[in-house]
Amino acid sequence: MARSFCVHPDYHSEIAPAMQRNGFLTQGDLAANLMIALSTVNNFCRGINVSTAKFEEICEALALDPREVIRPNADDFTSPPPRPERSRRATSQFFAYDPLWVGRDTLIANLSLQLQTTCRLLLIAGISGVGKTALAERLVSELQQDSTSSSPTLLRENFDNPDQPTDFASFAARLLEGCSQIVLPEERSQPQLLARRLIAHLQTAPTLILIDSLENILKGNEQEGWSEFRDSEFVSFFQAVLASDDFRSHFILTSQELPAQIQSVGSRYQNSWHAQPLSGLSEAEQQTLFAKTGFTQEPLLTRIGKAYEGHPLALRTILGEIGDRPFFGNVTAYWKRYGTEIETVEKAIAEAAAGKTTGAEDNWQLDRFTRTLRRNVQTRLEHTLERLRQDVRYAYILLCETSVYRCAVPEDWWLSHLEDWATAPLSPQTQAEREAALDALRDRYLVEEKAEADEILLKQHNLIRSVSLAHLQSLTFD
Repeated sequence: MARSFCVHPDYHSEIAPAMQRNGFLTQGDLAANLMIALSTVNNFCRGINVSTAKFEEICEALALDPREVIRPNADDFTSPPPRPERSRRATSQFFAYDPLWVGRDTLIANLSLQLQTTCRLLLIAGISGVGKTALAERLVSELQQDSTSSSPTLLRENFDNPDQPTDFASFAARLLEGCSQIVLPEERSQPQLLARRLIAHLQTAPTLILIDSLENILKGNEQEGWSEFRDSEFVSFFQAVLASDDFRSHFILTSQELPAQIQSVGSRYQNSWHAQPLSGLSEAEQQTLFAKTGFTQEPLLTRIGKAYEGHPLALRTILGEIGDRPFFGNVTAYWKRYGTEIETVEKAIAEAAAGKTTGAEDNWQLDRFTRTLRRNVQTRLEHTLERLRQDVRYAYILLCETSVYRCAVPEDWWLSHLEDWATAPLSPQTQAEREAALDALRDRYLVEEKAEADEILLKQHNLIRSVSLAHLQSLTFD
């Protein structure tokens, strides 16, 4: 007997009327009534497999015959089988891109076009949890399905795996073996030979290589603040990729840091490489996400989305909490429990708009006011700040010091904070050195820039500020 079932596509249109007939205005209402997770109800409604027991339970609540809704509609047996949804076809090989994906349509179209024409090396960069890997996987799905010939081979590398060697020779050997190439033991210590073999293969065999967490093989430079490869062979390899006369493969990289050496090499091959910074979901995209998870016309969720500036990981974490025990889709109950945290942020932003731009005493906890947020969001952001502290300490100090600003302020205001550290060992003494520390934050997407009245203003993302404010309290000259 099958362990799980899904609603056949022919019956998708009957789910919403069945909910209304049985008094369920939203998927959240249905989940709360059955005391099951909202995600389970959402999967049922979208035609995604759920366990047999839950499937039958939901069907009973909606007065549907479970034996019927899993089969094609007999009245429509002459029509061709429906084309599977892209999201269901494409997600089985991915771990970040899933049926709850929303938005970024224009960006996907533009990046797909670039990868299908001249771009060989695409870097997707942004803060932790902003959706870099999901976007990369969505692009892979697009390219595989839009390929006019056979789909290109997909290879993956994730430098977030602590048990996997990150030197170039090991990286190249893994890719060659992923391409069904034999790597002899004596070749594994010859990175240049492996690079030549890999380039030669990728020139003729269409391959998509998705590389996650590139920042983990980069190192900081205290004097200049740049992010450079720990193993310089990576630089030579990517330069060869860009310089090849003919190259039929594509690299999609995700990183929290902009690799300065790739940027420098790429400036000579501007048609072959592109760096795409990624920000949070727009308000319209947030509303689509809310609707996909069973919530419609929820003003409280809109306020949460605004406080988090559309950060996908944080929003999906919160939506998952609302949909699960003990809230079962009750947004108001969640707000009564945790809404004070959002109101604190709203109050500070309102005071900033009224002229009170600083708030060193602010106690923002957007990253940690629930256990799930601490596990899914705070842990990742803390890792980001710890890397910054170790690699470019004065950039870390600058980030902590400028967390006092609640809104965007002039660049000079930021740089002035390092003047107070002039007596500290190896502190940035000159304007150029202070600007290098700021550039390190730019390279790591930890500062946001906006033009206003012919002036460039700087601010921290609300989530980043929530973490850096906490670090500010323990900042010392030591």
